[in-house]
Amino acid sequence: MSRRRRIVLVVLIVILIGMVIFLFIPKDKKSDKTIFVTVNGKSFKAVLYDNQAAQGFYDALPLTLDMQELNGNEKYYNLDTSLPTKSSPAGHISKGDLRLFGDNCIVLFYDSFFSGYSYTNIGHISDSEGIDEALGSGSVTVTFSVN
Repeated sequence: MSRRRRIVLVVLIVILIGMVIFLFIPKDKKSDKTIFVTVNGKSFKAVLYDNQAAQGFYDALPLTLDMQELNGNEKYYNLDTSLPTKSSPAGHISKGDLRLFGDNCIVLFYDSFFSGYSYTNIGHISDSEGIDEALGSGSVTVTFSVN
């Protein structure tokens, strides 16, 4: 076998191992807790995950946050307090994901993409249709509430 073929084979094996590991990373289970995310008068229902970070976020509600734009795909806000973390590599981020970066940065994603950053899952907007238009291109005020 030529050197080039061995290199290609090794690269393919590494990629395959990475994909298998990614598929078996434990995923957070969704809880029965729902919240509302309100932006510019439009409300979106979100389901929270069953973890300590999501519970800590839920306990802090209602929150009205002036969220900043980042990268054309997310809004973020640095909380004054820390939340419990259980971060893992994001891999695929979906439009409507609500995640925690570090221990105090709430991030609301309005586009889907792959990321190598690590986050703690908080929740996900059930029907994210229109969230990108509601959030717009700059900073925006977002209210997170129980009802």
